[in-house]
Amino acid sequence: MTAYVSHTTVDSIDAYAQSRWWQGVLDYHEDAEDPNLPGHEECMIFSADGRHRILFIEVPDPKQVKNRIHLDLRPVEGTRDDEFGRLVAHGATLVADRRNPDGTGWYVLADPEGNEFCILRSDAEVAALP
Repeated sequence: MTAYVSHTTVDSIDAYAQSRWWQGVLDYHEDAEDPNLPGHEECMIFSADGRHRILFIEVPDPKQVKNRIHLDLRPVEGTRDDEFGRLVAHGATLVADRRNPDGTGWYVLADPEGNEFCILRSDAEVAALP
């Protein structure tokens, strides 16, 4: 017997705002028959193929400490640095720059509620380095 991950849940102060923000980051969508609306305490978004889902649930307390789990994102198009610029313009904040002189490494960013996530090099960038 085995299990599978149904969805990733993110505790949020504003589930709707978080779902909308992450939709813009990941190009995910919501269920057209059950749309996310302001004031909803639970808001789900889905990957294009429907295989990955993120559920934002409102909780009364803000983030307290460093995440114990986080998302590592890899750009679909462009470079890690291009994606960094796009996400900062989208409202992410830089937590740490973990890039190395040889081109490896990543950025640690935070979403509007302080949840940390990383931006890795694209597949093309990884393939270009020995």
